[in-house]
Amino acid sequence: MEELITTQYLLALCGAFLIGISKSGIKGIGVINITIMALVFGAKSSTGIVLPLLIAGDIIAVLYYNKHCQWSVLLKLLPYVIIGVIIGALWGKTLPEDVFRKSMALIILISVIMMFMSEYLNKIDFSRYRIFGISMGILAGITTMIGNLAGAFANVFFLAMRLPKNEFIGTAAYLFFVVNLFKLPFHIISWQTITYESFLIDIQLIPSVLIGFVVGAKVVRMINEKIYRNFILVVTALGALLIFFR
Repeated sequence: MEELITTQYLLALCGAFLIGISKSGIKGIGVINITIMALVFGAKSSTGIVLPLLIAGDIIAVLYYNKHCQWSVLLKLLPYVIIGVIIGALWGKTLPEDVFRKSMALIILISVIMMFMSEYLNKIDFSRYRIFGISMGILAGITTMIGNLAGAFANVFFLAMRLPKNEFIGTAAYLFFVVNLFKLPFHIISWQTITYESFLIDIQLIPSVLIGFVVGAKVVRMINEKIYRNFILVVTALGALLIFFR
């Protein structure tokens, strides 16, 4: 950390703070902290620094929202996310980053448009279609392995299941806790993006994750159900645009 200039250090602290905010239940802003960390540490190296921070946030979220997890919904998605992680681990070394980034952004935007149709026109109930859960799960797994960006696809899936706010957050917390732990060996052994040096950086950033979670949890309590759903949709769409033009 001593090698970072002051601006980079402050940006890293800001990125860690936003990780805590997102883990508290304010979904959709993950793309912002991923972008910040990539600017500070480099695209691939940042994935190894971000993952332990995400796990730290996951632990806090699981403890805080442990009573709200909907296991039946979680189990519909988790196996396909795991499959996606494996695909991403094998594929991630050869896939051109620009192609992946723009394709992912377009898929997210299309998914959000579909969710807006479902939300406001009441014409489509995506929860009835198994292929929807399979595709969202696999895409979430691939994107979480390559860029720690599964949140958008998971958000769309949980919104389609019409989970109430706390159940949405609690189920997502357990999903990402399991998936991020599953990703650890790939980053340590295969990609070698998590090292002793990167972990020393994480130790200094984890307090910012905790502070972000505390702040975010207070904000979440003040947001009603309808506003929360609209917020998730809008921020997810904006995040996809940020990925596309990053």
